[in-house]
Amino acid sequence: GWLARAALGDGSWDDMVDITAMNDANDASGDGATESSSPRASDRVRALVTIGAIHKPPAGDAASTCVTRGALSYLDQMYPGAFLAEEGVAYVSVGGDAVFGRKQPKEGEEDDAKSGSQEANDVYKVRGEGSSPSVAYTAYDAVSGDGERTGDGVVPLDWALLDGSRTIVLDGVVHSINEAGTTLPTDRWYGAEGVVDRWLVDALEEAGVGAKVTQDDSPLSQMFASFIGGK
Repeated sequence: GWLARAALGDGSWDDMVDITAMNDANDASGDGATESSSPRASDRVRALVTIGAIHKPPAGDAASTCVTRGALSYLDQMYPGAFLAEEGVAYVSVGGDAVFGRKQPKEGEEDDAKSGSQEANDVYKVRGEGSSPSVAYTAYDAVSGDGERTGDGVVPLDWALLDGSRTIVLDGVVHSINEAGTTLPTDRWYGAEGVVDRWLVDALEEAGVGAKVTQDDSPLSQMFASFIGGK
């Protein structure tokens, strides 16, 4: 997510293989190679799609405790939001809305729709961690500086949605293939078979790929077909 944004940076593409090849070709033809010959990221990257990624540093005083140790703050200052959109790079950010963080869930909130699965809550209770909302509170607080937010159980929803990107919010979807901090598998994560179709089609559309296959094909088939077809 944010590492991919950092890699794209200002859009420069330091492709030494391509530059060397162009220099050799220019030398042979007698033309001088110039810096303007260098490719841009937009020549190589069609789209950046992030799933449950952190896109902002913690707010206020909590910025000093950022899990990226200042990298996100730098990224926000130097290459904010969908920085290369005007050059043709599409941006899509996907976030889950499944668990509301609560430090101490109040009586009756255990049955709330955003309180996590009973199986996971049983594990957290045995380990002395409380419940899905309290585990999410700790994670959200570390990421954003405020644990009382909604999100995918690890990353707050507002922090997963990149400014200037096409945003996709998935109700009931959690961060990873296992319940946060456990070995309990879940079919509610971003890559689950029943979840992928809820974001991949829109992501492919934003990237401008998938037109070479029929509507009956699955999103994954569309994605692979688009890769084979090239940009």
